[in-house]
Amino acid sequence: VFEDRAVKADVTRRGEAVMAPQAIFASNTSTLPITGLAEASARPANFIGLHFFSPVDKMPLIEVIVGKQTSHDTLARALDYVKAVGMTPIVVNDSRGFYTSRVFSTYVFEGMAMLAEGVAPALIENAGLQAGMPVGPLALTDEVSADLCVKIDHQTRVDLGSAYKAPRGIEVAQKIVALGRIGKKAGKGFYDYPEGGRKTLWSGLAEQFPPASEQPAVDDLVRRLIAVQAIETVRCMQEGVLTTARDADVGSLLGWGFPACRGGTISQIHTTGIAAFVQQCEALQARHGDRFAPPPLLREMAAKGESFYAR
Repeated sequence: VFEDRAVKADVTRRGEAVMAPQAIFASNTSTLPITGLAEASARPANFIGLHFFSPVDKMPLIEVIVGKQTSHDTLARALDYVKAVGMTPIVVNDSRGFYTSRVFSTYVFEGMAMLAEGVAPALIENAGLQAGMPVGPLALTDEVSADLCVKIDHQTRVDLGSAYKAPRGIEVAQKIVALGRIGKKAGKGFYDYPEGGRKTLWSGLAEQFPPASEQPAVDDLVRRLIAVQAIETVRCMQEGVLTTARDADVGSLLGWGFPACRGGTISQIHTTGIAAFVQQCEALQARHGDRFAPPPLLREMAAKGESFYAR
């Protein structure tokens, strides 16, 4: 069931037609708001999001997304289900991309933005590994497939209309898809995947995205890849998508492999120090754009000397 609102609405209606009246319909959508998807349901109180992660047999987290009409009983039964299948839940409020997909996407898009800037692909990937991520952002894009990134972006553009803002790096995903290199599932993306051999960065990347004559220090790239995830997490806290720092940290560690040595996206900010992190964000914003702007909540906390875990 693709990230397409019409496809999901059709599946919802056909599914509910043969379900018991009290049954719960849970969507595994990774980005589309649950409240909007529930509009196709005859019983929106029984509609909830249960976002599994791939590969399901290895990833222990389930992100439970509560829509505007989701009942407390539906949430309770969903949490019982998560416990029954032996997985760990975090509960988030409804939003486009929820928490995990929204923050995870900043990592892969920042890697693609670096490529567009002329950063060498191998340097980008090594920066991701040195940051502590399981794989580099380009390899991770290949895993989820660049065409999925493009499809999600298209649906977002349709849904938001004039409020849509293109993520930095989407032009790289669009270009690689236009070249037919959609990712690992096709055997070619940012990497080549020879049958029976190890993947290697595609030699044609240099022609499509020429490297700059001067390359940045790897520490600068590491700082960008980590900060962009932490900043988006704070935005989720500010908007009420996340209600606890614990859910933010657990979700980042178990959901997409944020480095355990950093403690999670919120704990990473505390390790740096909130006031120091605000300064780091301001420096990154000046060099790389407003996606690094420190959220008002962060500035307020820095001014008051507050901590996320003490709020």
